[in-house]
Amino acid sequence: MKTDFLGLKLKNPIIVAAGPWNRDGRSIRKGIAAGAGAVITETIVSDARLDVRPRIAYDGLGAQNIRLYSDIQVEGWQREMDIAKSKGGIVIASVSAHTPSELAYLAVKMEKFGADAIELGISSPMGESLEVVASDANRVYQMTKEVVRNVKLPVMVKLSQNATNISKVAKVVKSAGGSGVSAINTVRCILSVDIETAEPTLSTYGGYSGTPIRPLGLASVATIAQTVDIPICGVGGIENHKNALEYIMLGASAVEIGTTVMINGFDRITEIVNDLEQWAEEKNVKELKSIRGCAK
Repeated sequence: MKTDFLGLKLKNPIIVAAGPWNRDGRSIRKGIAAGAGAVITETIVSDARLDVRPRIAYDGLGAQNIRLYSDIQVEGWQREMDIAKSKGGIVIASVSAHTPSELAYLAVKMEKFGADAIELGISSPMGESLEVVASDANRVYQMTKEVVRNVKLPVMVKLSQNATNISKVAKVVKSAGGSGVSAINTVRCILSVDIETAEPTLSTYGGYSGTPIRPLGLASVATIAQTVDIPICGVGGIENHKNALEYIMLGASAVEIGTTVMINGFDRITEIVNDLEQWAEEKNVKELKSIRGCAK
């Protein structure tokens, strides 16, 4: 089921989301080889940090992740991008920063290294500052505008479900020249507390992902689709092709999967893509746009 998203011609709407499963070029190639329409790099920052352990906890339903960003230095991504794109495929670079100029600097670097598009990861629930930015329409506008002004690639902004008015934020992305939005990012959480040791499962707050956040993602996508004319990538709790179709029928042009890849491996990508193609053939659906937003 082909789709046009951000001006990119995707062979299918399944995009592998930013995360540790896309930590380097070889990992990204696995996603492409598994059949994904596109793959997003792990979020790249100007000051790479060493990994923390343990960094992920899973309770059988949802996952808490406290891994912040890529531990590869910016210049190292030139080699990783070469590896990722060595046999074709669409690669979107996820970048994060706290100022418009720093964000633009990273986007320009990724454009130079060969990325096909940029996703701005400015709504991380880890820590406080970026989560605050995600609800500040003026700051989102400034960040998006600066990146758009400096690169020729399509720019997508990842939005937070915690935004007070997600439609307002999506509108400023469009007015700043953004090509699309992805919704939603992970949700700030503490997964659980061991009542015998009085210790939380992980050492700090983290991002919650997986099946339990799907209703939140669906509601956010529907809200944006009803109020803003901008391409949307649906994110959150997609486990199978049916979940992907739910997002599409509410207005998404593509979807991102992440936690299910982490839990089940890259074969899950192939499974979802194949099941989606089979469904489309049975329903005689040639292009995604024919069913996008059809839910009433």
